Amino acid sequence: MKKVWKWTGTVFIVLASLYLLQRLLAPKYAADVVEGALIAEYYSEEKDHDVVFIGDCEVYENFSPAVLWRDYGINSYIRGSAQQLIWQSYYLLEDTLRYEKPDTVIFNVLSMQYNEPQREAYNRMTLEGMRWSSSKAASILASMTEEEHFLDYVFPLLRYHSRWSELGAEDVKYMFHTPRISHNGYYMRVDVKPAENVPEGRILADYRFGDNAWEYLDRMTALCRENDIRLILVKAPSLYPYWYDQWEEQIEDYAAANDLLYINFLELTEETGLDFSTDTYDGGLHLNLSGAEKITEYLGGVLRREAGLADRRDEEGLAGVWEEKLAAYEQEKERQYAELQK
Repeated sequence: MKKVWKWTGTVFIVLASLYLLQRLLAPKYAADVVEGALIAEYYSEEKDHDVVFIGDCEVYENFSPAVLWRDYGINSYIRGSAQQLIWQSYYLLEDTLRYEKPDTVIFNVLSMQYNEPQREAYNRMTLEGMRWSSSKAASILASMTEEEHFLDYVFPLLRYHSRWSELGAEDVKYMFHTPRISHNGYYMRVDVKPAENVPEGRILADYRFGDNAWEYLDRMTALCRENDIRLILVKAPSLYPYWYDQWEEQIEDYAAANDLLYINFLELTEETGLDFSTDTYDGGLHLNLSGAEKITEYLGGVLRREAGLADRRDEEGLAGVWEEKLAAYEQEKERQYAELQK
């Protein structure tokens, strides 16, 4: 019996040591490349959202759930991540449905341009934040480049064992807790860099979206229908990467064929009041706070009219949660403006 307890204790110590080592060596996304923390933040939220956004940086930097609640009483969350590929968006939708069933899902269509896996660094910023499930496993298998291995996602220590030379104070400080960096998935920036000399798109040999991208859009559409969820397609008003007329035509045709609402915000600058001399922080790639609030205000009106979403500001519990969220939102806004003035 003593040998059994001794063996069990040894195994426990080894496993605990490996776990702690893995927590230490894994990237924390706390001070550098903070977008890598976005996906994981969803799981600590109350799951009662009317609207869930999925997609790449064109959702988490361009739409503000705080505005949807403040002005329309719509409870929303953004499940966005850097260069989120369409199959990753699909499996994030599957994952979301394990916890809740929103009335509306909004998908940004820029990722239709990618038909194959791209880069490991971006894969990990989406996949590592997901909780383990069959959806996460399927997303990993669909996303891996030729150089990647599934076991490196199961045991991240295998991938990060060489990070010793990169370790800093934040790796210890944030071993078990990463500070929240978003507001219901929205990543706030208030600084301004006007859009000037935006490059035209280069000529492509083939403007058709790939079969793999179409397959996952079909699967997303079918999954929403099976769950009685309204799917809305959007193209955020980012000036770059370039959005080709040929791409626009394909999305318009798909939306019409599948009875989906499609909103191209590039065509709505006058209606939304967007001004690319003041409403972008990086020359037109992404909107800053003022730009995000403008197009979100417009979107809220569309959701009220087209999706029939109710105003929930009279729900005491939810209103109390959002009172705290809006206070944090305004506090972060003031902090960033003050920092900008310095």
